[in-house]
Amino acid sequence: MTVARFKDLCIDANATSPMVTFWAGVLGLTVPADNPTVLLGDAPEKTIWINTVGDVRTAKNRVHLDVHAGSIDELVAAGATVQTEHPHWTVLTDPEGGQFCGFVRDRVPAYRLMELVVDSVDAKAQAEWWAGVVGGELGSSPNDPWYWLENVPGLPFTYWVFIPVSESKTEKNRVHWDITAPALQPVLDAGATLLRAKDDQIGWHICADPEGNEFCVFVQH
Repeated sequence: MTVARFKDLCIDANATSPMVTFWAGVLGLTVPADNPTVLLGDAPEKTIWINTVGDVRTAKNRVHLDVHAGSIDELVAAGATVQTEHPHWTVLTDPEGGQFCGFVRDRVPAYRLMELVVDSVDAKAQAEWWAGVVGGELGSSPNDPWYWLENVPGLPFTYWVFIPVSESKTEKNRVHWDITAPALQPVLDAGATLLRAKDDQIGWHICADPEGNEFCVFVQH
């Protein structure tokens, strides 16, 4: 039995406005006039918050987005920088150096977020843990070392992927996700760590999964 539901995504930024413009264009989302720090789609789960932070990214993103694109040139024109090219995708960086991957398609959907990718020391365990929290079906390939979740309730993209890496997490993730839950305690009982409880300044609980990835829990009664 799952204990929570996927809510939306958040991206940290030092300079909010350029990142809002970049990611809105890359993902096919809109920016409302009354809130210039949020990206909106045609469903609440497609919301992406651009959060202003003071700390500067110093390490490779452990959480990144894979996006559909008509061409790599259009991503570069939007403000991305090519990092490495692979047979089926290209690794790029956003205006603040955060990595993401572009997959060129003949037909590009209006909403261009393809999947969320999380570096994991134990990819299988991470995928299984999140399946237990938010549901979905566990997938794997006999020829590849990564695992993924699909058919996750509320997930506005097809796959949530966990790929193996040798290094452990060393700094706060620049990309994180939010979930909703009827109560916080079942999320903690599943194995999450409470980093900061809801208080007078924030209306949500900040937690971490078994490998330290931050996520926020919005309790809905």
